[in-house]
Amino acid sequence: MPWSSWIRTAEVEPSLYAADFSRLGEQIELLVGAGARIFHFDVGDGHFVPPITAGPIVLQWISPLIHRAGGAVDCHLMVENPERHFAGIADAGGDSVTFHYEAVSEVSATATAAREHGLQVGLAFNPETEPEAAADESDHVDLILCMSIHPGYSGQPFMPETFDRVARLRKLVTDKYVQVDGGVNPTNIGRLRAEGVDLFVAATAIFGQEDLAEAYNELARAVQ
Repeated sequence: MPWSSWIRTAEVEPSLYAADFSRLGEQIELLVGAGARIFHFDVGDGHFVPPITAGPIVLQWISPLIHRAGGAVDCHLMVENPERHFAGIADAGGDSVTFHYEAVSEVSATATAAREHGLQVGLAFNPETEPEAAADESDHVDLILCMSIHPGYSGQPFMPETFDRVARLRKLVTDKYVQVDGGVNPTNIGRLRAEGVDLFVAATAIFGQEDLAEAYNELARAVQ
């Protein structure tokens, strides 16, 4: 299904990278009960980013929990050669894949390869890449992800220059979803929304709190 079927006015996406993997299913069900519908699933290959993170083996177990609630799994591929992973992600229940501008030689061909597996497509760009470069490729994708930290590790502080970067991006891209990932919290999410962000990936701001449901709802209230 397209992103337009999943997203309400805006969405806070719990980032499962920061979850307690010994309680992963329990935490997903808790957040579903709180209203979360789109979950962010990070894949790192140890090359494009240093960490090696969870992949399709984990995804195949959690995607049914999310789909039963009418939700979707948004997979962020922090990897080299992302096209090698599309089939595995789709087979494991992923709904959308976002690959990095810096990791591919041709955005259009990579996006086409993802769509061949029935996946929605996003394009991420790192803090070193200008928003204009990503915007030039927007015709090929459904969303553009502006990284507000360096990809790879959760818990990094939000880069304040992101406000200007997303504002520039939104002026250039009016018909796509804009997403931010990294350091999103209750103190900056309102301004990000005002700058035109639609999708807010939240890791520590949710999973680093004692009450996950209330942490999610605090963020969700700030953007609705």
